[in-house]
Amino acid sequence: QVQLVESGGGLVQAGGSLRLSCAASRILFSSAAMGWFRQAPEKQRELVASITNIGYTNYADSLKGRFTISRDNAKNTVDLQMNNLKPEDTGIYYCAAARQSGSWAYWGQGTQVTVSS
Repeated sequence: QVQLVESGGGLVQAGGSLRLSCAASRILFSSAAMGWFRQAPEKQRELVASITNIGYTNYADSLKGRFTISRDNAKNTVDLQMNNLKPEDTGIYYCAAARQSGSWAYWGQGTQVTVSS
C-alpha cells in the first residue's frame, strides 16, 4: 500500500517561512505526479501545487511567487517551500500522489500549518 508521510508543519508568524516535506514509499515515485493540497477550516480541500514526474510544475494562481514545489526522485520526496506566509494560509496540508490516469489516488495524513497575524 502506498504510504505518504508529511512533515514540517507548525506555527509561524505572518511573513515567515515553512518547508513541508513528503516521503513516499511503496510507489514507483519517479513515474508519479505529486501534489500538495490544503484544507482550511470549513473550506474545501484545494490544490496548492503539483509537479509531474519530469518536473513540470503547476500552482494555484493566488500562490504563485510565494510557494515552490520540488521533488527528489532519488529520495522519493516532494517538498513545498512556503514563503511570506499569511494567516489565510492556515490549514491542513496534504501530500498526494496521482495514478497514471491523473486522478489523485493516494493521500498522506496531513500536517497542520498555522500562521499567526
